[in-house]
Amino acid sequence: MTGMGVEAGAQAARSRALVVLRIRSRALAVALLPAAAAVILLAGIPTGHLAGPGWDAARWVLTPLALLVLLAAAAIALVVARARPAMSPTVAIAEEAAPDLYRMVRDLADRLDVPAPSAIALTPDCDSWLEDRTHRAHGPPPAEEHEDIAGAGRHAHRRHPVAPVLVIGSPFLWWMRVGELRAVLAPVVAGTGPSAHPDIAAARRFVRGLDAAVAVTSAPRRDPVSRLVLAGVGWVARVLLRGCRVHAAEMERGVAAAAAERAQAVDYGLRIVAQEQVGLAYAGWDRLLTRVALPAWRMGRWPSRLDAGVVAALTELSRRDRLAEGFASRLGERPACDLLEEPGAVDEAASLLAARLFHGGPAGAGPDWSPVDWSEYPEEVVDRKWRVDAARLHRVLDALGVRPAPGPTTSGTGAPTLARVLDHLTGLSADGPAVPGGGRTARASGGPVTGAGPGTGASPGPALPAAAPADDDEDLSGTTPRSAALAARLSAELSREETAAPRPSPTAPDATAADPAAALWDDRTLPLFPLQPPRTARDLLADHLTAMVCCAAMDTAGATPGLDWLDGPTLLVDGARTPDLAPKVLALIEDGDATPLRTWLADLGIRPEKPVRLA
Repeated sequence: MTGMGVEAGAQAARSRALVVLRIRSRALAVALLPAAAAVILLAGIPTGHLAGPGWDAARWVLTPLALLVLLAAAAIALVVARARPAMSPTVAIAEEAAPDLYRMVRDLADRLDVPAPSAIALTPDCDSWLEDRTHRAHGPPPAEEHEDIAGAGRHAHRRHPVAPVLVIGSPFLWWMRVGELRAVLAPVVAGTGPSAHPDIAAARRFVRGLDAAVAVTSAPRRDPVSRLVLAGVGWVARVLLRGCRVHAAEMERGVAAAAAERAQAVDYGLRIVAQEQVGLAYAGWDRLLTRVALPAWRMGRWPSRLDAGVVAALTELSRRDRLAEGFASRLGERPACDLLEEPGAVDEAASLLAARLFHGGPAGAGPDWSPVDWSEYPEEVVDRKWRVDAARLHRVLDALGVRPAPGPTTSGTGAPTLARVLDHLTGLSADGPAVPGGGRTARASGGPVTGAGPGTGASPGPALPAAAPADDDEDLSGTTPRSAALAARLSAELSREETAAPRPSPTAPDATAADPAAALWDDRTLPLFPLQPPRTARDLLADHLTAMVCCAAMDTAGATPGLDWLDGPTLLVDGARTPDLAPKVLALIEDGDATPLRTWLADLGIRPEKPVRLA
């Protein structure tokens, strides 16, 4: 039954490929039809046929039209052939760097009776696929594409397509065991069989060329002539692409079905377990990127061992979650990253690529874009992030003219304190009368609060908007007026800083020359896959207030910054996490009630009236 299923899927893919090639032939026939008619009319002149004023007029009209159609067809064919299809940004793995991995993939291809992939690359994502990188625009045909010449005067041209590149998700190599990785890759490697068929390979090249031509013609152009020409080329490419879309999708569906059926005989029982590991790795990878890596990226640091962090995160998950108790026992087996000669170097390259894809940034380390090791993460990222946010919060308070509330606990040095923030949000500060009610408001209110007041010792600072932006009105609708105004000004201050900060060039000057693969994708579109939308003003206020509390805890109660593999930056008091801080912060922002937070501070021995050190 498996053999019949493979043959049925392959036959369906081949039949759809023939339909795509038939569409290509019809397009060529339509382009040649005016030229054929013009040739017939011109051939009638020496023979004496098709003579007369009407035929002469037809020749004068059709011949230039045929030439124009031929020129247009040649231009379209040139754009389709020369357009560069979209290529996935990957980390290339040479065979010398991973001989065991290449050997495993080749053995797997032999078991499946399919051609082995031509190369292996890693992607910083939880997915694996085959990618054809033999488009003509990338250079001369590879050595595997050649012509066999038979006979003295006859040439039988046979083209042997190059096997596609196997792209493997880098988190799989670190979390999965060798047997699990082989089971997961079996259906993917099996796809090289249909890819070797000439009709399927030709149909794929045609569709990829059309897709790339549409992308080229959609790029903005300043020259009106080139805009007009490319608009016509793009229209034709879109028409052809629409005609091929359904058949190309059915072709790929048939290829996938044939590959899945062929892989049924290889590690079928293990594949079920491996698929569970795929879902687990994806969940851990997502949390590691959004909770741990993103805070570092935002401040110009990129964790250099993200894949090793996946193992730590999932091991921590297995310790916390009773549903994942059996996963930790796998760690005694050989990990798939042992198939690499230098796992650390590969992990660092994949980590840098992940930072560029999901956040943007230059292609190499620099003064504003440097790697950070996991052991240095608490001090280099967490502590610095909290102090930078706390400093920004106090700059905004200075711009608002907020002064500490008078009392015996007020710092006489004018140094920044947590009490200043708490008093302002609860209406006890000296910047004006307390807000009546202190409850939630229906809309953010921005009063006419201006620069620094007298006696604060702070400069007025840059002008900030007096009200929350319109996009943040709904987000700030459940907060007090003071919280809403402070959140709006924090958002404006952060936007001003990001606008004023110089952004380094995404690509190093010699990156393309040193690595030909760097030319396969456009760095100007970074980040390609942003992890999160811009933070709202409400989230920014919560982050800054949490940072100020953590700074006070570190400076007055001996707390330390820490790293939680699943939740990111965390505050450690006596070596233990403090996960109950967020509800207290939200109560202050939403209701203006600082009692829960003050009680929490008192229980841990944190003194809000003491000065804190800012960045």
